[in-house]
Amino acid sequence: MLRLVHIAARRRVGCCATNRQATATTASTFTSPPSIGTRRRPLPLAPPLLQARRRHLSTFTPAVLTRLDQMRVRHAQVEEELNGLHTAASADGGQPQQQYQPGSQPAAVRLAALSKELAELSELVELIEDLEKHRADARFLEETAKGDPDPEMAAMAKEDVTSARETVAALEERVLRRLLPKDDGDDDRGVILEVRAGTGGDEASLFAGEVFGMYERFAAAQKWRFEILSASRNEFGGLKEAAAAVQGHLAYPVLKFESGVHRVQRVPVNDSRLHTSAATVAVLPEPQEVDFKLDARDLKFDVYRASGAGGQHVNTTESAVRVTHMPTGIVVAIQDERSQHKNKDKAIKILRARVYEREQAKVMAAQASTRKSQVGSGDRSERIRTYNFAQDRVTDHRISLSKHGIDRMMGGDMLEEFSEALQSAEEAEKLRQLLEGEV
Repeated sequence: MLRLVHIAARRRVGCCATNRQATATTASTFTSPPSIGTRRRPLPLAPPLLQARRRHLSTFTPAVLTRLDQMRVRHAQVEEELNGLHTAASADGGQPQQQYQPGSQPAAVRLAALSKELAELSELVELIEDLEKHRADARFLEETAKGDPDPEMAAMAKEDVTSARETVAALEERVLRRLLPKDDGDDDRGVILEVRAGTGGDEASLFAGEVFGMYERFAAAQKWRFEILSASRNEFGGLKEAAAAVQGHLAYPVLKFESGVHRVQRVPVNDSRLHTSAATVAVLPEPQEVDFKLDARDLKFDVYRASGAGGQHVNTTESAVRVTHMPTGIVVAIQDERSQHKNKDKAIKILRARVYEREQAKVMAAQASTRKSQVGSGDRSERIRTYNFAQDRVTDHRISLSKHGIDRMMGGDMLEEFSEALQSAEEAEKLRQLLEGEV
């Protein structure tokens, strides 16, 4: 392969000496063919070289070519702005000025943000250039294998063309993955997990307790921190509702697909008929201070005596706390701890997550695509999964995936398999939207 490419390079140099115009056309990459070029508006800021180098990446859709154009243009813009910041810093004795442009971020903050962005864009630009090189090599091998007058060259090219195509395909996939939308900071974001008994009476509360335990066992297997914030049980030991804070690497990306209605079909121990009941699960991304802050002036606190079992102390001291977010009307009440301060801290943690979720829902609704996502909307009113104990089967309705092994699922051992399948489905949908220009 290397010998063929070296020979190809020498041939291209020879062609350049005899036909400069043909070589300029051959060396140009990133120009779309006329048949698809009319479907896009060229970016007004795109450099002439960028527009002259699209042809060899034309196996991408027009939407992807446009995104690649934008990435290269943005790369040049970030480099120019960084140079301006460094020049301003040098003129100011080596320290970034406090304000680079009126109304902009402080120069030091802006410098850090641009440096991070440039590093990411540079990796993508280098990847594109690598793809262009390997595509040129693959084209040369294909042409050589088909019609080179030298039989030895043609045979060598035929041996190497498959490997060259696989390399190009792998690089194309890497480029597309880099273009997919990313949720910055979500890998280490914690979640507030809420489980509530749904329709089905006592059987629903028993199932809600099993689902909550499933998540607790799964978190332990992942070495995540699982802190129970509140839990309300009925007289049969079932769970009316419970909330937990889950902290750990990839907690949110893995658990975010669990929001929705979880349905169970089984025969209760005190009956001979098949019952259907449900539990609802809410996975709320735990807001960080930089994302969202509660204004203390919007909060109303009430303290009262806790009710239920717990002894004389629980019923005689005002340890229970109820917090109301006045603008939204969201209310959280906690009475699990004997300490009023601990109950207050837990209530505020849950309240922040609920208010943040509502604000995020508004943003997502405003930006929602007209086409429904393949993996579901995540709305808690949507039935997402069925646990059929009689048939030992778990079915996720969003991706039509069924697996046998109820005991493994409830033990937390099989949850990761569903999460990986859902992540793959989400990535496929994002890729479809990218290829069709929807993102």
